[in-house]
Amino acid sequence: MRGFETTVRIRTLPAATALAVLFSSAALAVTSAAPALADSSAVLPITSTGDVVVDGVHHRVFISDPAGGKVVVTDYSGTVVGTVDSLPGVRGLELSADSNTLYAAVQKADAIVAIDTATATEAHRYPTGDGTGPEYPALTGGRLWFGYGASGDGNIGSLDLSGADPVVTLKQDTTRTWYSAPVLGSSAGAPGTLVAGAPGQSPAELAVYDVSSGAANRTAYVFDPGDSSNLTDLAVTPDGKDVVTASGAPYKHEVFKLADLSEDGSYPTNPYPNAVDIAPDGAVAAGTFSWYDPDVHVFVPGGSTPVREYDFPNTGTSSGSDTLAASGLAWAPDASRLFAVSYNDSDVYSLRVLTDPAKADTTLTATVPATAPRAKSLSVTGTLTSSAALPAGTTVSVTRTDAESPAGRTLGTATVGADGSYTFADTPQARGKVTYTVTYAGDAHHAGATATGTVNVSPSTAALSLNNGGKVYAYDSAVKFTAHLGTTYKNRKVDLYADPYGGDKPEKLVKSGTVDSSGNLSVTLTLTRDTKLTAKFAGDTRYTPATATSTVGTRVRVSSALSGFYTSKKAWNQTYRYFRKSKDPVYDTTMTAYKGRKYRAEVELYSQGAWRATHSEYLALGSGGKDTLELTGTPPTNVRFRIRSSYVDTKSGDNVNSTTYGSWKYFLFTG
Repeated sequence: MRGFETTVRIRTLPAATALAVLFSSAALAVTSAAPALADSSAVLPITSTGDVVVDGVHHRVFISDPAGGKVVVTDYSGTVVGTVDSLPGVRGLELSADSNTLYAAVQKADAIVAIDTATATEAHRYPTGDGTGPEYPALTGGRLWFGYGASGDGNIGSLDLSGADPVVTLKQDTTRTWYSAPVLGSSAGAPGTLVAGAPGQSPAELAVYDVSSGAANRTAYVFDPGDSSNLTDLAVTPDGKDVVTASGAPYKHEVFKLADLSEDGSYPTNPYPNAVDIAPDGAVAAGTFSWYDPDVHVFVPGGSTPVREYDFPNTGTSSGSDTLAASGLAWAPDASRLFAVSYNDSDVYSLRVLTDPAKADTTLTATVPATAPRAKSLSVTGTLTSSAALPAGTTVSVTRTDAESPAGRTLGTATVGADGSYTFADTPQARGKVTYTVTYAGDAHHAGATATGTVNVSPSTAALSLNNGGKVYAYDSAVKFTAHLGTTYKNRKVDLYADPYGGDKPEKLVKSGTVDSSGNLSVTLTLTRDTKLTAKFAGDTRYTPATATSTVGTRVRVSSALSGFYTSKKAWNQTYRYFRKSKDPVYDTTMTAYKGRKYRAEVELYSQGAWRATHSEYLALGSGGKDTLELTGTPPTNVRFRIRSSYVDTKSGDNVNSTTYGSWKYFLFTG
């Protein structure tokens, strides 16, 4: 047989599949036409951050990444919904009043880029001049103003988009106040007014400009305001009266009047202030670069004590917690959320979504015994505290969840004492896990809070079993399954569920009833697929619920036949089909059908006293689980061959049945 040469042909038959088969050194081809709103956090895909802006119309958050040269867009949950690339050195962001356009200062492109907020795509690019390097934009007085300039050449420019063509005007500050590009701020409460500050400089500088005429006319200026240094961020109050600054020192967020930049109070925080943003209602979010202290401090306007503070967790490997990114705070326009960008010691950035940040934080505890006897009184105790005083008569509600009230049952309320403590008595009737949920609803000035306590009330375990696990049955077998329930208190009902493999046949209740005097409940099922049986006991007031499972296998139904032979004979203890060498055998397979199912066709020849595999291939079944193969080529004569069709669990395209091997069909060729 060595070196035997053949020619290979492919012939198509109705409902047939292509198959190439090797008979020793001879090749055959087989063909067929068978068709084949709690606080949350999300990691950001950025390596730096420059600014954060919130679009309340489209519910999107825009974060600039100067090092990555992009603006990342997320929804309110922090899920990234878009990215605007090709923005090298992009830093400051400013949103138009109608929320339709986001303006980005792109330093290394010497341009202001307008981004369509609805589509998160670049809409226009406005060059500001070679070497300008714009960094900080602000809208006021009908123009977009921007701080620009390299070290030693800082200034303020404007972009006028009101005419047919954009007009860029540089060197608007004729006093040459700024060493580098100044940080800018504005507010709808002070139309035509622009505030500027020197970033990263010690001591700091602040200036106010009247820009209503289209030119920047300085109306106030101060060197070393409040003995501050290393300014990072600033925000103008909604009423247009003050500007709040975030400087590395002193360790507070200082407030200055726009009229003359005189001091107008401060918001005490931590070392080192690096971010500030003000909600439309005046609530101030003050951020600090703090490894071991709170990172975000929320104040009511003019308040001296934070109503809410946030201390970021440690997601890195250092001893300190994650820290707030510079200029990394932004309010949602409705003040329902505060967005903060943080990063860890591995420079992994996260967007933290803080809900109801302007409400005073509250802390609620609930304590119950670890264990308790059934039908005996126990006490639920705890405390309710807040960073803002609670009104007299404040109450908390108590709910009990147990086997008899799985959805929870409201028990009543407890009044909180002057010291914040409360006590509530209850007598649990159900045994097992009993959870008490204590809830403070909150009010206009205090955030709500919830606490839980769990007590184990004398549980007993029910014994439940199910037979036949691990057995494999022939297709269409009728099999009796029996569940056995041991000792229980009152409930003797068992539910039996059958879950045939395959997504098209969901789990189904097949028997439900009370067990007999021996504790048994049986059901007989006709099996056509691998099936998982589940017995469920719901439990009672003395015994816990119980579940038992039994998974059984079911083979497929498979048959095959050869045709085209001129005779058949009993030989070598098998029935052989004899084919003329000039006749192409046709091989038919019928198998239990299932969507996407394949069968494995195997061909072997007998050589040197043993059957040896020559070919194995998985083929798609046609309509109704049928397929036809034609074996063509130039086979050797008087050599014993055999072929079979099998279903192989998982490899045949699904796991609905157990592996089933079809019977071998024996044949040989004569001259």
